[in-house]
Amino acid sequence: MILVLGIGGTHLSGFQMSVINYTSPYIQKFINETWLERYGSALQQETLTLLWSFIVSMYCVGGMIGCLCSGYLTAKYGKKKCLLFNDAVLIVATLNTGFSRRAKSFEMILIGRFLEGIGAGIHMNAHVQYAGEISPKKFRGFVNVTCSVFLALGKAVARILGLRYLCCSFCTDSKSKPWTTRECTGHGCVGKNEAG
Repeated sequence: MILVLGIGGTHLSGFQMSVINYTSPYIQKFINETWLERYGSALQQETLTLLWSFIVSMYCVGGMIGCLCSGYLTAKYGKKKCLLFNDAVLIVATLNTGFSRRAKSFEMILIGRFLEGIGAGIHMNAHVQYAGEISPKKFRGFVNVTCSVFLALGKAVARILGLRYLCCSFCTDSKSKPWTTRECTGHGCVGKNEAG
């Protein structure tokens, strides 16, 4: 039960806190491409930085709202139901963020980050309370610490997946098929033809 609570709860919160740092150049490029396709002109750097700042800070705004609402929600619906409903919110948030590229809408990333923040705010409070309630008295302290452990584990996983050489091994592109070696730059993968 501790594993289910941790992976479905604070692990996701820790992951979402850290993962945005490593995707920065890709998301900014996506915002610029989307803007160019819609309006026919590239974004100025100041506007791009402002939009990027909104995407990053939406998680914190959602987290604050989630924390403020978590006490009321857990008291009214119970901690278990609250955590289960919160996982549904996180699924919607993930789908929003995941399909943003296909929909060509960076606004979906804003909405997804906001919902992820709400989910994190609720999980950070309800997880500890629920874990403490369901655990035996002699293991209560250990079980409550798992909240922090899974949060740190989520940050570590995001950090590992954000490594440049690891990101480039996942980079696939229909244009890169003829290339046999891949070289990673700060802004993604560049394929090299063996002949060149």
